[in-house]
Amino acid sequence: MGARLLEQTFTRDKLRQALIVFFSLSPRQPPFKESSPPRSGALRKARLARQSLARLRAVLGTVTAVFVAVSVASVPAAAQVATGDWTVPRTPWGEPDLQGIWSNATTTPLQRPRELAEKEFFTDEEVSDRDARVGDARNTDRAPRAGDPGTYNEFWWERGRTVANNRTSLIVEPADGRLPPLTPEGQQRADARAQTRRERGPYDSFEDRPLAERCLIYRGVPAFPTGYNNNYHIVQAPGYVAILQEHIHSVRLIPLDGRPHIAPGTRQWLGDSRGRWEGDTLVVETTNFNDHALIRGFNGDLGDALRVVERFTRVDDDLIDYRFAVTEATTWTQPWSGSLPMTKIPGPMYEYACHEGNYALGNVLGGARAQERPPK
Repeated sequence: MGARLLEQTFTRDKLRQALIVFFSLSPRQPPFKESSPPRSGALRKARLARQSLARLRAVLGTVTAVFVAVSVASVPAAAQVATGDWTVPRTPWGEPDLQGIWSNATTTPLQRPRELAEKEFFTDEEVSDRDARVGDARNTDRAPRAGDPGTYNEFWWERGRTVANNRTSLIVEPADGRLPPLTPEGQQRADARAQTRRERGPYDSFEDRPLAERCLIYRGVPAFPTGYNNNYHIVQAPGYVAILQEHIHSVRLIPLDGRPHIAPGTRQWLGDSRGRWEGDTLVVETTNFNDHALIRGFNGDLGDALRVVERFTRVDDDLIDYRFAVTEATTWTQPWSGSLPMTKIPGPMYEYACHEGNYALGNVLGGARAQERPPK
């Protein structure tokens, strides 16, 4: 598929140039070497397969970088569409250009704090005061309290500030800025989840640890921000939009050719996305989530009917108006929707090297087993 996208975007000469650049940038790799003798032929084959997969991932990552770099360098001036004092940039094939690295970092919560009641927006003065207070309260450059070994300092965080539109919550509808009430079925699932947690310890098994800690999935659809790694790299080609998520490096490859969703029985971590253009807005509909579907800010299990519609509209050189609508009739009594502006950043975006079965997970479980042993 990657080769087909390259062929659609470049002439043969430009594709040849891209490959020349790629091989000139790629370090020469020595033949595979085993760090220790395998105990059996099957183990040796498994090890070589893992090494081959790692090599393939590295090659694909470099090819993607070259694809983006050469496409940017070779794009001619495109037709522009005026919107007031600003014009929407367009790709060579005429679609609105959303490409670049974008951040949705913000300290604005998903749900409006109850003490703000019906207050939908902050004033500019309130935003300045809030950003100062939140920044001071979360500052990690201070010395940790006694007995605390400390954690990341401020260098590592990118929490952002209040969202650019000054909203008091990311949720716009319902009007109170909060998630709708659960349906009876949704409440039943929430109760069952809580009961399971009461019956098991948080460290009984690797399966009891959060999916993010296991490096499986950190953000769902829609993707809400956390304390860091809130960046997304958007790349376009004729017929496709690709969104690389920095955290655990998931890629959503979104076809735009009108094809139907995959079969209902096929379920995926980030669902199955299909896109289309409505004027200058990219509309993405995602269905077919599996039973691990994740929406940050909602601590519960979702049903099979989850459907998310996202709208990406570039409104300035450095701003995408991102809106989302979530429907899951077995979980919530009504749909809910919101707004989360995305700001362009210069990059580059480096790999978030988190992998399933990492050493830290074994250390976590080992520490728990050590705590369970009676003192000597």
